[in-house]
Amino acid sequence: MSKTLVQDVKKKFIETFKTDPLLIFSPGRINIIGEHTDYNDGFVFPAAVDKGIAAAIQKSDSGSCTAIALDLDSTIEFDLDKLKPSKEGSWENYVFGVVAEIQNRNKIVGDFNIIFKGNIPGGAGMSSSAALENSVVFGLNELFDLGLSKQEMILISQKAEHNYVGVNCGIMDQYASMFGVKHTALHLDCRTVESKPYTIDFKDYELMLINTNVKHSLSDSAYNDRRSACESISELLGIKALRDATEADLEAIIDKVTPANYQKALYVIQENARTIKAAQAIENNDLETLGQLIYQSHNGLSNQYKVSCDELDFLVEQAKKNKHVLGARMMGGGFGGCTINLVAKKEAKTFSEIAAKAYKNKFGKECSVYFIELSQGTHIVK
Repeated sequence: MSKTLVQDVKKKFIETFKTDPLLIFSPGRINIIGEHTDYNDGFVFPAAVDKGIAAAIQKSDSGSCTAIALDLDSTIEFDLDKLKPSKEGSWENYVFGVVAEIQNRNKIVGDFNIIFKGNIPGGAGMSSSAALENSVVFGLNELFDLGLSKQEMILISQKAEHNYVGVNCGIMDQYASMFGVKHTALHLDCRTVESKPYTIDFKDYELMLINTNVKHSLSDSAYNDRRSACESISELLGIKALRDATEADLEAIIDKVTPANYQKALYVIQENARTIKAAQAIENNDLETLGQLIYQSHNGLSNQYKVSCDELDFLVEQAKKNKHVLGARMMGGGFGGCTINLVAKKEAKTFSEIAAKAYKNKFGKECSVYFIELSQGTHIVK
């Protein structure tokens, strides 16, 4: 957690509203393995990280609400009984959506003021949106004594994204941000929404993200297209979701689906199995096997599920050339964003410099490197 972030929002809040706020920190997340398995009722392996969103929040007696996005230097005023989605892509939809979903549960929220600021790199696929939603619902739950469980709070955050932002996301992002535990990744079953925590001893290795700083426009339509392909194959198989399918089941309907959709479904079945093997590898302190599974995950995402891009593939190839990197893959929805790399601590800086230079030579633009630690989920800052 960044202390300066918290101090910034607190200072601005006291200056603006002349009162002491409640302070919340809500983290972004990474996902070690298990990509595009969440909406197939499968397993994922996320963790909260030490980058996120700090929010200062307090009741308001002005007869309306004010929300300030400090990073964007943007302020909105709104009334609780007149909430509706703002124009597409605007940050206030995350705030409005959370409040509206709380009200849909017949919980009474009073007027409030909120100021927030984050240090999650934009477009990195680290779920700044879930961090913002969680900070709002967590703060309001505390301020107005709503009695919501963390489980209820993440469902409110998810619904806000579906109904106000228009993204039909799974539950992983909100879950990891809310329930994160220091030094721990959560092996989450997206069907039961229950997880098993695995404390990871990275020994002489660490996690490093390399952001391609590209976002190809394909992503939303491609995401929805992948999702419907998975659903139609599940329907053909007469099962609830691909989580229930085996490779043999899929083989039995090979002549009823296109080769491209066959590969997509095969990827999901194999990726789900990889997350279970990854949990085993972590239990055995076997980072080499974990690294191999991470490389296999990227291969599937690129060649079977087809959600990678040249920039991501290039960075993973750079990792493969370096014996100090145990595993690398694209992370997130795809078509841009970050690769996640499991790299020897002593060699991480050198690897990042070599990869960044090669990337610049190849694509004529910079990539960005971040080191992260696994951290605590959404919480009050004392």
